[in-house]
Amino acid sequence: MAQQGQPIFILPEGTNRLLGRDAQRNNILAGKVLAETVRTTLGPKGMDKMLVDGLGDIVVTNDGVTILKEMDIDHPAAKMLVEVAKTQEDEVGDGTTTAVIIAGELLKQSENLLDMDIHPTIIAMGYRQAADKAQEILEEIAIDDINTAMLNKVAITAMTGKGTEKAREPLAKIVVEAVEQVAEDGKVDIDHIKIEKKEGASVEETELVQGVIVDKERVHQGMPDSVKDAKIALINSAIEVKETEVDAEIRITDPSQMQAFIEQEENMLKEMVDKISDAGANVLFCQKGIDDLAQHYLSKAGILAVRRVKKSDIEKLSKATGANVVSNVEDLVAGDLGSAGSVEEKKVSGEDMIFVEECSEPKAVTLLIRGSTKHIADEIKRAMEDAIGVVAATVEDGKVVAGGGAPEVAIAKKLKDYAESISGREQLAVNAFAESLEVVPKTLAENAGIDSIDSLVDLRAAHEKSNTMGLNVFNGEVTDMKEAGVIEPKRVKKQAIQSASEAAEMILRIDDVIASTASEPDPAAMGGAGGMPPMM
Repeated sequence: MAQQGQPIFILPEGTNRLLGRDAQRNNILAGKVLAETVRTTLGPKGMDKMLVDGLGDIVVTNDGVTILKEMDIDHPAAKMLVEVAKTQEDEVGDGTTTAVIIAGELLKQSENLLDMDIHPTIIAMGYRQAADKAQEILEEIAIDDINTAMLNKVAITAMTGKGTEKAREPLAKIVVEAVEQVAEDGKVDIDHIKIEKKEGASVEETELVQGVIVDKERVHQGMPDSVKDAKIALINSAIEVKETEVDAEIRITDPSQMQAFIEQEENMLKEMVDKISDAGANVLFCQKGIDDLAQHYLSKAGILAVRRVKKSDIEKLSKATGANVVSNVEDLVAGDLGSAGSVEEKKVSGEDMIFVEECSEPKAVTLLIRGSTKHIADEIKRAMEDAIGVVAATVEDGKVVAGGGAPEVAIAKKLKDYAESISGREQLAVNAFAESLEVVPKTLAENAGIDSIDSLVDLRAAHEKSNTMGLNVFNGEVTDMKEAGVIEPKRVKKQAIQSASEAAEMILRIDDVIASTASEPDPAAMGGAGGMPPMM
């Protein structure tokens, strides 16, 4: 007869388990702590974080997603919020901090609702309704008057407070020019904007190259280091004598046969180079290797050649110069060649780089980012990537909203009106969602050293007249952000609200966290149970 009251464990020894309210509170706390970590970086007056890894490498940034990626986060719920930031970065390129602090605030507000004995599923349903309504309101308040001047304002807003302060206007102009250059049929593939960074010069020396910079050098010193009116061949196979595909053995019985064999290889390489030269090419970019002898022949033919060029660079060169990528040298004809006004090897910060410039109507361009030190150049690059993302999103969507917390206050105001039309406990969740959105202007005020409560009260009052009123963090006053030129893409807000809401809903619905230990239990420690699961 089994002993009464004997506990039966179905999980292995060392497994941690949190149930019910404990699990919810633990997950909510993790979300709040993560949001608090990045909160101080929001806005033009946001502070930077210094992240030091195990090897002592340093990253100094106030870019939300970079901070979260560099941090060694272990908590499963916190990892879910890191995913929110990564999605925001992939989809729009900016607004990562906004997304995380809204998610953290939604979790914080849900804690109060849980204390009122409102079921997590009801809160999640209310949040979903509020998120859907928020998207409708966002559509209503969006501005669709898009032109180059507006795109400049979008880029400047994205770069403000990210280490680019003194040069943000020329940098914004460069970003807008680059995006407009690669845009095709209202779509922007930001992969066609190549970013090269080199330290050792001031930020103001950052330039846009109407073409591609390849971080390589010519393969032979006898080649020209500069070619005008370049005719460019792009080849993605090696300029070498190919080995046979099957194992073969060549028997040589006479020294003259050996000489003939060597000469035959030389002739094959010479024919390949002649083919390139006959097609009219004077510049060659090869994705694979170039044989030493082929380099000699190319040099004699006056062709500037570069080998082992990255596949992504070959694709950009094709877009910029109009050249076709050829797989076999034998197939190369004059029609496959691309053109550029100038191809030149230049020394930048002590390293040789090939500049393919003066392309007519290039659909791939390069930003050469400069900074006085490695850390500054890295931060400028992150700011420029954010700006490229938001300008591209604006070009594609054709809609923007005012910045400075204006859309969040406008949506919160309308959501509170909408909540009154809902019966049941979901009304409380919709109200909590509205309160959560107001964390953005509150945080902007806090980071600027302004009283957040007074600012929020003033903003709410101003929104009775106009939904573009936001907080000017430089003078602490409520200002019309459209007039002030603080503009953000609608997609940034849309994605931030959507991701934050979905992450908060998912975390709220978790009532049981089962965490197993990483190490496998030792069968010997189980009394030689032969791999049977323990029944304790």
